[in-house]
Amino acid sequence: MSKQRATFSKRQRDQDKQAKAAAKRERRATRVDSDEESPPDAAGNYDQESVLTALARLHQSYDDGEVGLEDFEVRRDELRSRLRVD
Repeated sequence: MSKQRATFSKRQRDQDKQAKAAAKRERRATRVDSDEESPPDAAGNYDQESVLTALARLHQSYDDGEVGLEDFEVRRDELRSRLRVD
């Protein structure tokens, strides 16, 4: 009896799984880069320009589909908390 070949749908699932894993690795690498943004000064204030830049990059990543909705909302709220409203 010959070995049964994998079906198209199984191969497609495997390819999707590999693509999802690659995207996850990329998101994690991006997250590490964004976590290395400017630290707060002595008063606990963040550089507002860098916070706005990070927020714009986050929105672009979400629009490109690189960041999921839940992760986007968590990171967005964190960045918003760093903004100073005068």
